[in-house]
Amino acid sequence: MLTDVAALALSLFVAWFSRQPAAPEKTYGYLRWEILAAFLNGAGLLVVSAIIIVEAIGRLQSPEPVATGLMLVVAVGGLLTNAVCAWILHSLHQHSLNARGAYLHVLGDLLGSLGTVAAGVLIRFTGWQAADPIASILVTLLVVRSSWHLVRESVDVLLESTPSHISLGAVRERLGGVAGVAAVHDLHVWTVTSGMIAMSAHAVVPRDVDHQRVLRDAVAAMRDFGIHHCTVQIECEPMCENGHP
Repeated sequence: MLTDVAALALSLFVAWFSRQPAAPEKTYGYLRWEILAAFLNGAGLLVVSAIIIVEAIGRLQSPEPVATGLMLVVAVGGLLTNAVCAWILHSLHQHSLNARGAYLHVLGDLLGSLGTVAAGVLIRFTGWQAADPIASILVTLLVVRSSWHLVRESVDVLLESTPSHISLGAVRERLGGVAGVAAVHDLHVWTVTSGMIAMSAHAVVPRDVDHQRVLRDAVAAMRDFGIHHCTVQIECEPMCENGHP
C-alpha cells in the first residue's frame, strides 16, 4: 500500500507539473515527465511483483498460520477503497500513460484484495494454508503482464519510436501522394507525450510548384493519422538524408 500511495502521489504531481508552461530551454515544456512517471510506476510494479512472488514461493515451502478474521476485514476494506479509486481512474487511463500507471497500481491492489478475500474464505473453511500464496502468485502474474506493456510503451516513447498504431510506410505514401511532391525522405514520426504525435520530413518539390499549397496539403493529410504537430522541409532537390548532405 505504501508503494501505491507513492505511485499515486507521483502521478498526481506529474499531472500538475507537466502542465507548466514551456521555456526557451525546454521548448516542449515538461510533457515528457508524464512518460517518465509511467515508466517509474511500471518498473515499480515489476519490482514489487517480483518480491511478492519470491515471498509467496517461500510461504508455499514453509506455510505459516494466517489470522483469517483480520485478513478478511483488511481485504474487504482494501477492496472497497481500491474499487472507488479504479472507478475514478478508469475514464482517464486510456488517454494518458501517467494515469495508466496509477490505474495499474490501483487495479493490482483491487485484484490483490479479491485474491485475498478468496484465499481467506478458503483458509477459514478448509484450512488450506497454500491458498494465500497461490492467490498472490496468480494475481501478481496478471499485474506483471500489464506492467510490462506499460514499461515497454514508455520506453518506446522515450526512444522516439514510431507509434504502434501508425504505419510509417502509409505516412510516406500519403505525403508522396500530395500533388506536387516528387519524393519524400528523412521521415520521422514519434510521440512527444500521450495524445501528442509529431512528424518531420523532407519533401522534394519542383520550383514551379506552389510550395505553400504543398505545405498546406501535406499538413492536412497528416491530420488523418492523428498527427497535428508537423514539420515539413520543402526542397527543390534532395539536400540531405538523415542529417548528412
